[in-house]
Amino acid sequence: MAKHPPRKILVTGASRGIGAAICRRLLTDGIQIVGIGRDFSAWKEIPSTMEPCELDLAALDKLPHELGEIARAHPELDGLVLNAGFGRFGSLEEFSYHQIREMVDTNLLQHIFIARTFLPRIKKLDRGDMIVIGSEAALTGGKRGAVYSACKFGLRGLAQSLRDECSGNGVRVSLINPGMVSTEFFNDLDFAPGDDPLNHLRPEDVAEAVALVLRAHPGTVFDEINLNPLKKVIQFRST
Repeated sequence: MAKHPPRKILVTGASRGIGAAICRRLLTDGIQIVGIGRDFSAWKEIPSTMEPCELDLAALDKLPHELGEIARAHPELDGLVLNAGFGRFGSLEEFSYHQIREMVDTNLLQHIFIARTFLPRIKKLDRGDMIVIGSEAALTGGKRGAVYSACKFGLRGLAQSLRDECSGNGVRVSLINPGMVSTEFFNDLDFAPGDDPLNHLRPEDVAEAVALVLRAHPGTVFDEINLNPLKKVIQFRST
């Protein structure tokens, strides 16, 4: 069996939170990282095996060209971790049309653009992975979460369809759906998970699930992994 070169994986939303934890975890496994994020100033030191790419994934008009530049610079990329996104919650009528478009662009369409850019190239390698970081909101729609859930349901459909589409080329597609993770995601929201360690996941928990998927035997696919805190507690902030 031919020996493959060290893996190189693209991670979006890599500058902080879950994405940063995924990068750090994979780097410990000797995986090279191309990280996409808006601002990497939170990283005190960027390892030599990680290349940060500052990019606004919501700017869809520019995205095909910018992603194409990354693909040409890193032809050996054999994996994707689609993680970037943000949350905004409220009744549907509370959202402007611009806000709806912004959420769909960032939480759904940019992921499709990235898959469209890189998957054909990865298929030619006859091996590789695409891991989508979804959400518990991809499983059940909830009050005040219509737009966010619609995006996450869309990502789940994307992953399920590409799972079948890519398997003939040796490319595995997996979906990881975390429940509430203690990150900056909740900084601008009026609710957050409880403070008790049993009330929330850690970014490192999601990162460990990503590492598990990548370590699996090439013939094994984790189609979908759901992660949740042991005790779900939501605390609301006064406004």
